[in-house]
Amino acid sequence: MNDYISRVLENTEKKNSCEPEYLQAVREVLCSVEHLVERHPEYEKLAILERMVEPERIITFRVPYVNDKGEVVVNRGFRVQFSSLIGPYKGGLRFHPTVNQSIMKFLGFEQIFKNALTGLPIGGGKGGSDFDPKGKSDNEIMRFCQSFMTELYRHIGHDVDVPAGDIGVGGREIGYLFGQYKRIKDAYEGGVLTGKSICYGGSLGRTEATGYGLIFFTREMLKTKNESFNGKTVTISGSGNVAIYACEKAQEYGAKVVAMSDSSGCIYDPKGIDLPLIKQIKEVKRGRIKEYLNTHPEAEYTERVNEDSPIWNIKTDIALPCATQNEVTLNSAKKLVSNGVMAVSEGANMPCTQEATDYFLEHGILVGPAKAANAGGVATSAIEMTQNSMRYYYTFDEVVSKLDCIMVNIFNACKENAKKYGCEGNYVAGANLAAFEKLAEAMKCQGVV
Repeated sequence: MNDYISRVLENTEKKNSCEPEYLQAVREVLCSVEHLVERHPEYEKLAILERMVEPERIITFRVPYVNDKGEVVVNRGFRVQFSSLIGPYKGGLRFHPTVNQSIMKFLGFEQIFKNALTGLPIGGGKGGSDFDPKGKSDNEIMRFCQSFMTELYRHIGHDVDVPAGDIGVGGREIGYLFGQYKRIKDAYEGGVLTGKSICYGGSLGRTEATGYGLIFFTREMLKTKNESFNGKTVTISGSGNVAIYACEKAQEYGAKVVAMSDSSGCIYDPKGIDLPLIKQIKEVKRGRIKEYLNTHPEAEYTERVNEDSPIWNIKTDIALPCATQNEVTLNSAKKLVSNGVMAVSEGANMPCTQEATDYFLEHGILVGPAKAANAGGVATSAIEMTQNSMRYYYTFDEVVSKLDCIMVNIFNACKENAKKYGCEGNYVAGANLAAFEKLAEAMKCQGVV
C-alpha cells in the first residue's frame, strides 16, 4: 500500500478506534484510490486525505419528549456535517436504535462521494437519532420530531444543510420536522428539507427515486455483458421505500422478483412477488412481511436467526441488498456465487461487508456500489431543491427522465475511471476514483480550510 495512504489509515484508526463502521467506510475508499494518489504527490503536501476523512463538524444533542404514558423519554440526536466542498451539506436523517456516532460518520463519509457522483452542487452530511419509531403512536412520533427539530433547526438551512429521510424517517416524519422548523423560523423555507409531501413543496418521483435509480444503474451495468432484467430472477432484501420501488421498476423491465425481507425474516414466492400486497402491508398497515402468507399461503417464510439473512440462500440472477449496512456477509456472498448470481447492486448504504465485496469481485460478479447505485434518492432530492428555488413543479415523467440521465452519467463516470486507473469493470473502485478526484480538486482550489 502507498505509504501516505497507509499512514493516514493508521492515524484514522487510532483516533476512531471505537467506530468500526466509519473505519470500514474509510478503508474501502482509501484503499481503492491508491493509483490516483500516486499520480498526485501534491495530495500529501496539502494533507488532502487527512482533511477528507475528518468531518467539518459533528453536532450531538439530547432529544427529550413525553410519551403517551406521560413519561419523559430522552434520546440522543446527531448531525454530522462532513463536507461542504461542492455545496450545502446534504444527507438523510435516520431514526433507529442502532444509531451512534460511528454509523453517522460512516453514512456522512459515504454521502460526500455519492453526492459528488451525481454531478450536482451538494455536499455531504448525515444525521439522526437512536429513537425507534416502531410501535410508537403518531402523537409520540410528532412530539419526538418536534423536539428533535427544536435543536436541529439552528444548524440547517437551504444554503447550509439540507436533511432528508432515511431508515425510520419517511413522509410522516419529514412533515412533522418541517412543520416545527416553519413554526420556529416563522417563514416558509421549502428547500430546507427534502422528501416532503407534494402538497407542501415536495417533488413527484422522490418516493420512487432511490429504488428506480438502483434499477437504472444496474440496467447499465448489465448492458456491459449484453444482458438485461428481462427474464431474470431478482431477490431484494428489505421491504421499505428503496426495496419496494426497486421491485416495481425491475418488474416493469420484465424481471421476476421472487423474494423480499424485513428485519424478522424473508418471504419467497416463486410465482413472483405481489407488490401491491407488499405496499399494503408495509406502507399502509406498517406490518410485518410475514403477513404476506395470509394472502399467499403457498409462499414460504424463513425467519432470520443470525447475521446471515436467509434471503441470500435463495437462487437468483440478480441480488439487490436494500435493507441496512453489512447485511451481506462473506458466508452470504459465497452462497450467492455458488447459486449463480451474476450481479449484486447495493440499494442500502454499505450493505456488503468488505470481505463479501472482495469475494464478488474476485469471482467476476458485477457489483454496483452503494455510493453510485443508490444515489438516485439524493439526486432527486437535489431536483426537489431546484424546484423549491424556482417555485415550480416538474411532472413525474420529467423527474424520472432527469433521474435516468443522472444514473447513466454516474455509471459512465464509474466505468471510465475504472478503465482510466487500470481496474476496468470494477465499478466499486471506479465510483471512489471519480468522486475522490472531483473532491480533491475542489479542496485544492479552496485552500487550507
